[in-house]
Amino acid sequence: MQGVHGRRRAGQGDAFWQFRPYLAGDATSRIDWRQSAKSDRLFVRETEWEAAQTVALWREAGPTMRWRGGPDRPEKRERADLLLLALASLLLRGGERVRLLGGARRAFAGRGALAATAEALARHVTPPADESLPRHARAVLFGDFLAPLPEIQAAVATLAALGVRGHLLQILDPAEETLPYTGRVRFEGLQQAEQPLLLPRVEGVRALYAERLAAHRAGLAAIAGAAGWTFATHRTDAPPEAALLALWQALAPG
Repeated sequence: MQGVHGRRRAGQGDAFWQFRPYLAGDATSRIDWRQSAKSDRLFVRETEWEAAQTVALWREAGPTMRWRGGPDRPEKRERADLLLLALASLLLRGGERVRLLGGARRAFAGRGALAATAEALARHVTPPADESLPRHARAVLFGDFLAPLPEIQAAVATLAALGVRGHLLQILDPAEETLPYTGRVRFEGLQQAEQPLLLPRVEGVRALYAERLAAHRAGLAAIAGAAGWTFATHRTDAPPEAALLALWQALAPG
C-alpha cells in the first residue's frame, strides 16, 4: 500500500512530528502529560502532516506507438496503455490520486476511478506539459521516446522545474532493438514528412544502428538523471509484470 506521505511539517496525521510548548487557546486534550512531567512547562504533541500523493501519468500517442514488428506482439501503444492502467490501479487502491498529464486538470481518486482514467486515456493525445501539478506530485511517462533528445529534455525540464520527480519508461518492439532484417529492404516512415529509405543490405548497417540506439538511450538516461528522475526500458515481447514492479518500487516512499 502506498498510503499517505509525510510533508515534513506539523499537521493532521498519525506519525509523531515534534513537541512544542503549550499555548493559550490549545485544547487541553492535546497536552502530552508524560513529556510535560519532565519539565516545569506543558508541552503539546504534534503529528506530521500527511496527505495522499498525486501521480501524473502520460502515454505517448504519436504514430510510431502504433507499430509492431510482428502479429505475435502487441503495439507499443497497447503495452503502454496496459502498464499505465495497471499502475493507476495500484495507486488508486493505495489511496493515491491519479491524473493524466496534458488532459483535463482533474485528479481521479478511489477504486471506482480506474474506469474514468481509462476513458480519459482513450482521448489522450497531448504533450506532457502541465503547470498545474501540486508541489509533491510524481510523474511517469510512457513512450518509445525516439523523438530528438532536445524535445524530450524540454518536456522533462518543464516538469522538473515545478519540483516534480518522475520516471521515463521507454517501450520498444524487439525489432527496433535488434534490426533483424536481411537483404534489400525498403523502410517507410510512419510520419507524413518522412521519406522511404531503401537499404540494399540491411545487415551492413546493423552495428551502426545498435550504436546509435545505445547513444540515444544514454542521452535519455542523462536527461532523466539531470532532472533527478529515473529511466528504464521495456520490450513488448517481455512480460509486463516486471516493468510494472520496477515502476512500483521506483514510486515507493524514500
